[in-house]
Amino acid sequence: MPSVFVYEFVTARRLGEQPGSPLHSLFVEGRAMRDAATADFAAVPGAEVRTFPDGAASAQHRNRFREIAKRADWTFVIAPETGGELEHLAREVLKAGGKLLGPSPDAIALTADKLALARHWSKHRIPQPATNPADDRPTVYPAVLKLRDGAGSEDMQLLNSVEDYEDAVRLVQGTGSRIVQPFVPGLAVSLAFLVGPPAKDAKGKEVPPALVPLLPTVQRLSDDGRFKYLGGQLPMPEPLAVRAVRLASKAVTCVRGLFGYVGVDLILGDADDGSGDVAVEINPRLTTSYVGLRAAAEGNLAGLLLNFAAGKAVTPPVWRAVSLAWTADGGVLPA
Repeated sequence: MPSVFVYEFVTARRLGEQPGSPLHSLFVEGRAMRDAATADFAAVPGAEVRTFPDGAASAQHRNRFREIAKRADWTFVIAPETGGELEHLAREVLKAGGKLLGPSPDAIALTADKLALARHWSKHRIPQPATNPADDRPTVYPAVLKLRDGAGSEDMQLLNSVEDYEDAVRLVQGTGSRIVQPFVPGLAVSLAFLVGPPAKDAKGKEVPPALVPLLPTVQRLSDDGRFKYLGGQLPMPEPLAVRAVRLASKAVTCVRGLFGYVGVDLILGDADDGSGDVAVEINPRLTTSYVGLRAAAEGNLAGLLLNFAAGKAVTPPVWRAVSLAWTADGGVLPA
């Protein structure tokens, strides 16, 4: 079995490590994802797992990262898309001669840019909220203001009026790199896939990669107009799960270069036929819901991912008959 380098950006740089730091919640969340992924890769028979050395000096950080990535068979990067960080790290792996156990840098760039992704989805007729640059003042309220490259619910704000819009723009000192969307009521859902490597048919034509959907999960978000991620739970009723898989699969397969663990955020509307369902964003990386999914799976999800990477056929995991909930910091408990 191969060697895997697991790199989690926030913990590797020790951002928010101290409890009093405003970034501490991100540090705790990153640590939970890192520890879960590391434990699962390490549980694969014969696999060797490397993580980033604690306390590595900032001057040495890039060189140490590239050195470990070069030596590993696969590098599994967990990092926010904000500021192009995830894309940058993916390119660094390839420059070092390593192999990404994750999406290509171009796929990360597209999915990290919510406006570019919205335009791409429009070409493929993926249902989604209308997405515009934030300097296009909303004409319908309530609306949502968010970062164009934000990760999760970072810096989101509900706008109930023109006055809210003007106040928000003034507070952030301009529209900058932000977008606006109409607020879509419904059930906030997250669905992760294990995505196979690029594939071609018998004639050499590129075809969509194989997808293994994991259990759709319900997101728990704050109700203060900031949509802060509080955790999630599973399972959800079967009719809703079927709708989620159907829409998320379309949203993923139209994007070239996705590979590894990929998440999709959706909103499921009230219509039973799914006509009110919309795709919101793609997360080209591990997300916190992994802590709940691994607890519900009979087997090892990381082992399935390595099999995919090796070109082996992968069957969907078997799920335990449990109801689970988890917090943003990775704590798992019965729902």
